[in-house]
Amino acid sequence: MTEKRHIPGFVYKLMLLAATIIWGFAFVVMKDAVDVLPPAQLIGVRFFLTGLLMAAVFHRSLKGALNGPCLKAGLVLAVVTFLAFWVQTVGLADTTPGKNAFLTATYCVIVPFMLWAVAGKRPTFANVGAAALCITGIGLVSLTAGSLAFEFGDAMTLLCAVFFAAQIIAIARYSKRFDVLALTVYQFLFGGIAGLVVGALTEPAPNLAALTPEFAFNLFYLVVFASGLCYLFQNVGLVHVSPAQGSLLLSLESVFGVLASVLFYGEVVTGRMAVGFVLIFAAILISELAPTRAKREKHPKTSESSDAPKSRSIPIVDEDDSDLVASS
Repeated sequence: MTEKRHIPGFVYKLMLLAATIIWGFAFVVMKDAVDVLPPAQLIGVRFFLTGLLMAAVFHRSLKGALNGPCLKAGLVLAVVTFLAFWVQTVGLADTTPGKNAFLTATYCVIVPFMLWAVAGKRPTFANVGAAALCITGIGLVSLTAGSLAFEFGDAMTLLCAVFFAAQIIAIARYSKRFDVLALTVYQFLFGGIAGLVVGALTEPAPNLAALTPEFAFNLFYLVVFASGLCYLFQNVGLVHVSPAQGSLLLSLESVFGVLASVLFYGEVVTGRMAVGFVLIFAAILISELAPTRAKREKHPKTSESSDAPKSRSIPIVDEDDSDLVASS
């Protein structure tokens, strides 16, 4: 009889850290890829290939999930997810990868206020304080010096954060009723089809001459690493890492996004932008960690670990909505 192999806890933390690094550098990869393939088509190809890959890996989870309610839930998630990534990619074409990474991460701050609107759950003082910090940081990062005008790319990125927040709330609801892995497969497959359809109707045909080996590598990175591998690392890691530690590790994605932009895109981070990044990052941590601490104080005997995969950046909205899955 073989003994179950023990894996040290730090290995799961390293998996989460690896996912944040891959996702952070994906902002630069997306910036290069969108110069070759229009946003909707790029998202369509990326999502559909990722969906096929995940369907092959998790085909057992699809058994019993081929029913109308689960397919409908997957379709709803796919539409919201596609809109989030599409708007984000449109914004990325008109801003830097570093700013895109940090502004996208503000969805963590938006979630409690969206829950207030749709479910009547009032935000906490920590949520309000995080929102104030976040708005200040956004102003420092995005507003042009001497002007109150937002750049188009920054405005679109903030809009994508709203869609990501809506996606998180929808996943929190649907994951209680349906298999999480099956939902994720449908989310990618239907999202990919949506991207291909929207791209065919609204965007010019891709320039086949621009589909170089470099673009093929970027697409491989987005499909295999930024989507498939990262979600595997996230889902496995978060089963063994507490929500507080997991949220702290995964929120580093925006930091690695800026680092990648500086190293490979040549982005120059001014002092004003740096202060804005720090304020946004502080808002993310407050938004994620304060609710977890409040929950722990309310239920001191309850373990922080969970048996279900959580969402990327794991915004803990309340006791009933804490079981979230992949968002990006």
